[in-house]
Amino acid sequence: MTSRTDRATHWLRRRLGWAVCTAYLAALLLPGPGVWLRHPRALPTGPGHALPVHTAVWLLALVLFSAGLQVPVRSLGQLLRRPLTLLAGIALHLAVPLLIIPPVVFLLRRSPDADGGSGLVTAMILIVAMPVAAGATVWTGKGQGDQPTMVGLVLASTLLSPLTIPLTVTVLAPLLGGGYADVLATAGSGLHSGFALTTVVLPCAAGLLCRLLLPVRWAQPFSAAVVPTALVGSLLLTYVNASGALGSFLARPRPLLFVAAVIVATLVCAFSFLLGRLTARALRLDAPVASSLTLACGMNNSSASAVLLTTALPDKPHLLLPVLAYGLLQKTAANRVVRLRGQPVPCAGTS
Repeated sequence: MTSRTDRATHWLRRRLGWAVCTAYLAALLLPGPGVWLRHPRALPTGPGHALPVHTAVWLLALVLFSAGLQVPVRSLGQLLRRPLTLLAGIALHLAVPLLIIPPVVFLLRRSPDADGGSGLVTAMILIVAMPVAAGATVWTGKGQGDQPTMVGLVLASTLLSPLTIPLTVTVLAPLLGGGYADVLATAGSGLHSGFALTTVVLPCAAGLLCRLLLPVRWAQPFSAAVVPTALVGSLLLTYVNASGALGSFLARPRPLLFVAAVIVATLVCAFSFLLGRLTARALRLDAPVASSLTLACGMNNSSASAVLLTTALPDKPHLLLPVLAYGLLQKTAANRVVRLRGQPVPCAGTS
C-alpha cells in the first residue's frame, strides 16, 4: 500500500503544474463549491455553542504541517557554523517589502485607477510580508542550492512572522489610499491577535517536532500518509482560493483589473528575485548559497496571504487575483533560477 501511495504521490508531483492549472480551471468553470467552502461553518460543540471552522485555514495548517515534517532540521548544524548568510537573508527578507512596494505605489498612482491601485497594493503587501515559502526547500534541492541556508531562512522567517508581518503591514499601510489603509489595518488587527502564530508558526513547528521526536519505524509510514494528503489539500486550497477570486470575476467581469493584477504581481515578483540575486552577488556568495538566497527572497507563502485575505476580508475577493498570479509567477521565476543551475524543473509543493 505504501509503495502505491509513493508512486501516486510521485506521479502527482511530476504533474503538479498541470494539477494547479486544473484547479484554476475548475475554479473558473465551477466556482460554486469553492465559494461555499470559503465561508466559515459552525461546528456544534455543545448546547447553544458552536465553533466557526474556516476550511481554508485548516487546509493551510495541513500543508504547513506537512512542510515542517519534510524539513531536514539536522542539516542546520552546518548553517550555525556560518550564521552571516542566515542573518543577511533575514535582513533582506525584511527589507524587500520596504524596497519594492513604494516604487510600485508610485507607478500605480500614475494609472487611471480611482484609488491609485491601492487594492492591488494591499494584496501585494500581504504577500511580501509573509515568511519564505516552505516549498522553496524543494526547489533548492532540485537546483543544487545550499539546503541548510534555505531551511534556516524558512524556519527563521516563519518563527519571526508573528512580529515581522504586523510590523511590515503597519509601516506600509500609510502608502495606501481609498480607504485601503483601514482595510489593511483590519487585516493587521488579525495578525496582532495571533493569525501568524496559530496559522503559520504552530502547524509548521508541529511538523518539525514530529520529524524530530517520532521513532524511525513510525516516522516513515506517518510521513507517507501525511505528505500525499497535504499535497491533495494544497490543490484543494488552491481551488478554494481561486474560486473566491474567479467566481467574483465571473459575476462581475473586470478585464482591466485582471490585467493590472497580473502586471503588479509580475513587477513585485521580478523585483524580489532580482534583489535576491543582486544581494548574493554583492556578498560574493558561492553559487549554491546564492541560489538559495535568491529563491528565499522571491518565494513567499502566498497561500498564507490568500487565507488571510479570505478570512479577514471576505467582502473583497477580487484582492485574491494578484495573490493567485504571484503564486504562479514565483514558481515560474524559481524554475528559471533552477534551470540556471542546470537542473530539470522541480515539483514544488507548498507555496
